[in-house]
Amino acid sequence: MGSDSEAEKTAQKEKEKKMLALAPIAKPLAGKKLCKRTFKLVRRAAEHKCLKRGVKEVVKSIRRGNKGLCVIAGNISPIDVITHLPILCEEADIPYIYVPAKEDLANAGATKRPTCCVLVQTKPTKGELAQEEQEKLKADYDQVVSDISELASSMF
Repeated sequence: MGSDSEAEKTAQKEKEKKMLALAPIAKPLAGKKLCKRTFKLVRRAAEHKCLKRGVKEVVKSIRRGNKGLCVIAGNISPIDVITHLPILCEEADIPYIYVPAKEDLANAGATKRPTCCVLVQTKPTKGELAQEEQEKLKADYDQVVSDISELASSMF
């Protein structure tokens, strides 16, 4: 019984560390439920090759006019690496959301290396998706984007 409570305590401490490492600009920050939905969407997009990983790829895609959902990790250090992303997203009319940890974002994006940001696109860069898979991805995408717009409207 003692080991269970110890495991819970260490998990709680890890969670607190993640929250302390959050950048002050990490707004709008996804809550628990939205975080889970966002990671599910990122995972599905990674399976279908509809994902751009890393600051360089994301910025390049946004500048080329590709649309999607930008998911940014909130615990990046130094923060200067990602400070320009929200501005780029707003100029290009792309919704964006912060998630608490870069490690969780990397796990959802099917990489072992922690990732600063990802851009979820509804269509793959190469090839075509089956109609059924395309509809599932689009439905998840639309739900997450609507939740983000609600969160952003309540902020301002």
